[in-house]
Amino acid sequence: MLRYIVRRLVQLLGVVIILSMLLFFWLRSLPGGPVNAMLGERATPEQVARFEQVLGLDQPLHIQYVRYMGRILQGEFGTSTAVLPGADAMDIFLARFPATIELTSTAVIIALLVAIPLGYFAARRHGSWLDNLSIVGSLIGIAVPVFFTAFLLKYWFAIELGWLPVSGRQDNLGCTRITKFFILDGLLTREWDCSVSALKHLILPSIALATIPFAVIFRITRASVLDVLDEDYVRTARAKGLTARIIRGRHVLRNAMLPVLTIIGLQVGSLLAGAILTESVFNFPGIGEALVTSFRGRDWGVLQILVLMAAVVFVLVNLLVDILYAVVDPRVRTR
Repeated sequence: MLRYIVRRLVQLLGVVIILSMLLFFWLRSLPGGPVNAMLGERATPEQVARFEQVLGLDQPLHIQYVRYMGRILQGEFGTSTAVLPGADAMDIFLARFPATIELTSTAVIIALLVAIPLGYFAARRHGSWLDNLSIVGSLIGIAVPVFFTAFLLKYWFAIELGWLPVSGRQDNLGCTRITKFFILDGLLTREWDCSVSALKHLILPSIALATIPFAVIFRITRASVLDVLDEDYVRTARAKGLTARIIRGRHVLRNAMLPVLTIIGLQVGSLLAGAILTESVFNFPGIGEALVTSFRGRDWGVLQILVLMAAVVFVLVNLLVDILYAVVDPRVRTR
C-alpha cells in the first residue's frame, strides 16, 4: 500500500510541475502582462522597461521560470492590484480559501448523502415510479446551469419567503476567528450563534452547487448497482442463503462503489468551476469571486496563486480517491 501511495505522489508531483509551467507561460501570453497591470495603461516605455528589469522579466524564459518556481516554493506570489490592492496575494488566498472549502465540501456531502442512497434504491426498483422520477430529476440537475439554479433558490427561499440569508457568509455577530472556517470556529469557541449563522448562509449556495455532482453521482451509482445485481457472485450469494444485509454491503455496494469513487474525484473540478458562479450569485467571499475579480482586473499575483492552488486541491483530492479505490479494491495496488 505504501509503495502504491508513493508511486501516485510521484505521478501527481509531475502533474503539478506541468501545471505550473502552463500557468507561467499562459500568464505571460495574456494582453498587457503583469507590468502594465502594476503600472497602469499610462506607463511610459521607459518605466515599463525599468520595471521589467527589476522583476527580471527581461531575462530568458527558462531563467524566469526557475525564479518563478523559487518564489512559489517560498510562498511569494506578489501583491494584489485589483482584489485587495496592496495586500499580499498569499494572504488573500488564505482568507478566501476556507470559504470555498466550506462551500464545496458541504455541496459534496449533500450530493453524496442524496445521490448514493437514491441511486441504489432506484436500481433496486428498476422501472418503478421512483426510478423514473429520480432519472428525470437527475436530467434536470445536469441540464439546468448552476447559476440559474442559484438565482431560483435565492429568489424563492431568500427573497420571497425570507427563510434564509440573501448573500454573504455570516451575519455581523463579532465572532471569534481561529481557523477562518466559520462553522468550525463557532464550535471551537462555543459561539453557537456564529456556527448557526454560517450554516444558514451555506445552505442555498451549497444546494445550488450540489445539483450537478448529485446528478452525475446518482446516474453512475444507479448504473453500477444495476450491473452488479446481475453478476454471478450476487446470485451465488443469494443461493447460499446469505442475508440481504450481507449481500448489500459485501457484494453489491462495495463493488458498485468503484466507479462512483472515480467520478467523485473528477467532480471536484466541476465543483471548483461551479463555485465561481455560485459565489458570484450569493456574494459569497471565496476564491471563485476573487478569481473573477483578479481576471477582470488583471491581478496576476492573485490569479496565479488561485489557479495553481485550485489545481493542487484537485490533484490531492484525486490522490485521496486513488487511495480509497485501492482500499476498496486491493487489486488496484498491483497495477
